Amino acid sequence: MLKKVWLAAAILVISTTGWAQQTAKIHGHAQDPLGIAIANAKVSLSPDGRTIKYSFPTDANGDYKGDGIAAGTYMVVLQSTNAANTNNKASTDAIPNVVDYQRDVVFTAGQDKQVDFDLTRQAYVDKLSPEQKKALQEARGKNAVIVKENAQIKNLNAMMQQARADRKAGNYDQAIALDQQATQLKPDEGLLWYELGDSQLGAKKYDDAVTSYKKSLDLLQAAKDSKPAVIASADNNLGEAYAKSGKSDQAVPAYEAAVKADPANAAMYYRNEAVVLYKSGQGDAAGAAADKAIAADPNSPVPYYIKGWSLVQKATVDPKTQKILLPPGCADAYRKFLELAPTGPLADDARNILNSAGEKINSSYHKH
Repeated sequence: MLKKVWLAAAILVISTTGWAQQTAKIHGHAQDPLGIAIANAKVSLSPDGRTIKYSFPTDANGDYKGDGIAAGTYMVVLQSTNAANTNNKASTDAIPNVVDYQRDVVFTAGQDKQVDFDLTRQAYVDKLSPEQKKALQEARGKNAVIVKENAQIKNLNAMMQQARADRKAGNYDQAIALDQQATQLKPDEGLLWYELGDSQLGAKKYDDAVTSYKKSLDLLQAAKDSKPAVIASADNNLGEAYAKSGKSDQAVPAYEAAVKADPANAAMYYRNEAVVLYKSGQGDAAGAAADKAIAADPNSPVPYYIKGWSLVQKATVDPKTQKILLPPGCADAYRKFLELAPTGPLADDARNILNSAGEKINSSYHKH
């Protein structure tokens, strides 16, 4: 009895396997007259040109696949989910939303049949209405422009990346050459002039950098999709170029413009402004910039040092004790600086000033 059950099971397996081999598979790709993948459509199989027996969806890449197809001859139809995209002229009206079709496609058991729908072929285009042909021609023209622009953008991006690598390696002349070539290819792109300014700044060609940053700012500010962070960075670097060429008075408005464009990073721009004024010996102006930097970021040490330095310029000497008399706020600024940055040359200078004035210094500042 057990033996008979086993034999029946074996026969069942053999029978099922034999049935599976009687079906076929299908796969393929669909693209429109512009060569763009047709997504979210259906590829259907009809045995008589009127009824649909099998349907398989196309994916985002225009690809599809299916199985379980009984051997036979079928019309394979590409159907759109949008009736406006259909072209029923050469097909039966019994099947809705037909975009394209292939007649008399033979499927044999065990076969994986490839059936593609390439609507760029001339035979398909010839069947379009005059209005559709005109729209297709216009779209192809626009696509050609887009392809050309994309190729140019890809080339410019590659040049920009190489120029940045050259700057990082200190090869400023090579970076300048690449950036200049980029600005010649697309002179209306503000970012490219900004990059050129950075290369010129690194090469210490400050006047050239000023010119490039100004050009960059004109274009960036006029752009519809202006980017405040990039504008602020260009203003900040313009300030640096002015400062390094000895034009600190012109640097200050550039830093102020950076703050206006990018208030979130005001502390950095005010700090840079304070440093420039400090290096040029402008005590009062440096102190005012330091105060703004401190207000924007109370935990940045350098502005406190600059504030102390700007005030110590007004210190006097006690004729009796010969000790330095610091103006109000000066000692507090130096103490705060030492609290935040207790080591380094500036810290030693701050301690010396406080010691000379007989001011108390917290022992925790003496870190080496």
